[in-house]
Parts: sequence; C-alpha cells; structure tokens
Amino acid sequence: MENYVITIARGFGSGGKEIGKMLSKELGIPCYENQILEMASDYSGIDKDEFMQVDEKLRGTYISNWLEKVPILKNAVPMESEFVSDLHLFQIQAEIIRDLAMTQSCIIVGKCADHVLRNFNNVISVYIEAPRHACVDRICKRLNVTPKRAEELIKKTDKYRYEYYKCYAGGDWRNPINYDFTLNSDRIGWERCVELIKQYVTIRFGIDTEHSEDESEE
Repeated sequence: MENYVITIARGFGSGGKEIGKMLSKELGIPCYENQILEMASDYSGIDKDEFMQVDEKLRGTYISNWLEKVPILKNAVPMESEFVSDLHLFQIQAEIIRDLAMTQSCIIVGKCADHVLRNFNNVISVYIEAPRHACVDRICKRLNVTPKRAEELIKKTDKYRYEYYKCYAGGDWRNPINYDFTLNSDRIGWERCVELIKQYVTIRFGIDTEHSEDESEE
C-alpha cells in the first residue's frame, strides 16, 4: 500500500486531538486538524475566518431547525445564501481531505473525515471518547475553568459536532458503525490508545508501524 489515512472523531475533552498528535509522532506521518482550514483557504482564496466560523458547526438557527425535516441536508436545495456558502465551504474542505487521502499517509482529526473518505480502501476510522467526569476534569485543567463551565462547553461543542455530522453525513457522529473501532481514552490511557491504533494499522494493512518513525527520519 502506497499510503494510508487514519481519521479520528472525538468527544470534546476525550483527548482525541492529543492522541492524534502522539500517533503522528509514533508513525512519522502528519496530523491534520485546523491545518485543513488553512489549506482550504489557500486552495480556494476564501478567507480562513470563513472556514473557522463553520469548523465542525453550523451557522444560523434555521439550519438546526431543518435537521428535524431533512435527514441528509446535502439532498436539499435551499435558497438562503448563508447555507449555500456553508455547503460550499464544506465541499472545499472535503476536496482537500480526499486529495490528502490519495497522495500521502496522514492522520485527520474531525472534519467528518470518516464520512468523506468512506469509499476509500486505505482508511482507518477511529472514534475516541471518555466518561463525562474525565472530560470535565480535563477541560477544567486545560482551560482553567470551573466544572460547571466545563460541562457547558462539552455540551455545546458536542452538540455542534453532532449537528454538523448529521447535516453533512446524514447520520449520528457517535454511531460506532461509522468507525473501525472506538476507544475509551480514560480507561486505557492515551499511550495505549496509540499502541492499539498502531497495532490495527499493522493488522489491516500489514505495515510495520514499529519502524515507521525511524524510516521517516532517515
């Protein structure tokens, strides 16, 4: 196999982004999250702030209301310019993600990447979550906020991600069927999450992940 991709979906506070970065170092391949927004901006000429505003969330309350009526929003043809703009921004990001999957080995965090790359044979999709108390504790320490505020941030962010995925992928972002496997980062720890994903890369693609980092540094 010339290249492979690992997509990571994650609950807010579960450590999924950090696990992606650790995995990147172990495997010697890049990890993309917000870099996708920069690449989409460079590719399209659209200001990065536009992509930041729709980063795994929807703009406009009317869009959220539509979700009850339209299971897969991409099949609808609304007239609101804001919606058309958001859909266009998503399509640009999706094009960047598909291009990465065809040209290099990498890790992609969030961005509906598991759905965008659902028809690619060189992709492993992982969902990382943790119990609420562990996510609250981590957000409190990382952002220096109260447990109450951490709880609010988790609910808000996960709601954004749920609606975003439902809008563009037409399903539930937390459905385990969307992924090769799910991991409880609190139960086994970040390091073991990394090791398990590396082992699965070997099982799935027959790649020796134990020497990937050394080879990339030669």
